[in-house]
Amino acid sequence: MAGPGLLWAAVVSIYLGPSVAQMVTQPQPEESVQETGTVNLHCTYTTSESNYYLFWYKQPPSAEMVFIIRQNAYEQQNATNDRYSVNFQKEAKAFSLKISDSQLEDAAMYFCAYSGAQ
Repeated sequence: MAGPGLLWAAVVSIYLGPSVAQMVTQPQPEESVQETGTVNLHCTYTTSESNYYLFWYKQPPSAEMVFIIRQNAYEQQNATNDRYSVNFQKEAKAFSLKISDSQLEDAAMYFCAYSGAQ
């Protein structure tokens, strides 16, 4: 196995579906972490809706976009999926992704997305 490598994550936001005046913002243009380290990617959003979904996706270089995790706004418990977990703060309209035990395959563009409940 190779020694510790440097991972990168560029963060981008997207909005899914029809709704009124929703916006998703990711303030970090790029984040680096040593292999096996932990990284947090941050996302904020605006909405007047009370029921909605938030998502994180990643797109590795030269590959298709991959779903990572989803948070339902009506659930108070933060979602987890393997090495990925979120910190969802509904009142602050903040949604962060935590990647634990980072691996080289985590090097990717990360997308935060919002979708109103249908």
